[in-house]
Amino acid sequence: MTRPQDPATQPVADRRRLLVVHHTPSPGMQALLEAALAGARDEEIEGVDVVVRPALTASAVDVLEADAYLLGTPANIGYMSGALKHFFDQIYYPCLDATRGRPYAVYVHGNEGLEGAVRAIGSIASALGWDAVAPPLEVTGQPDRQALAACQELGAVLAATVMPEG
Repeated sequence: MTRPQDPATQPVADRRRLLVVHHTPSPGMQALLEAALAGARDEEIEGVDVVVRPALTASAVDVLEADAYLLGTPANIGYMSGALKHFFDQIYYPCLDATRGRPYAVYVHGNEGLEGAVRAIGSIASALGWDAVAPPLEVTGQPDRQALAACQELGAVLAATVMPEG
């Protein structure tokens, strides 16, 4: 019987990286971020390093070094946050060809009018050539237990998608 390899000693080449880019200005967004991270860091997911960056500080290098992307944003006046738009503006051309085919997922929170934010993120991700692993998670109003569970599952599904085989 072989024992599972300790993650601290697992070779770097066998590990994958999930980049979580978020704009979290409210308690509701914080709760969703924490749920997504709990899912991505589930003990059953092995070989995936979760790197968390606020949208205003995430860089093209972060994107190029990652194997998958989880995006979180509030819907502000029917659009993604300015912080997430800034992120896309900064990484678009440096990452355009190098990240094609990589998986991503997104959660959007607001009180109304989420469809504009969802549509814009989908358009940009499509132009980058990223592949959605799940439909966008749209949360209206204060996140309840069901929304938090869905966000946790979204994080877990995305992390499991890039988990190394073996």
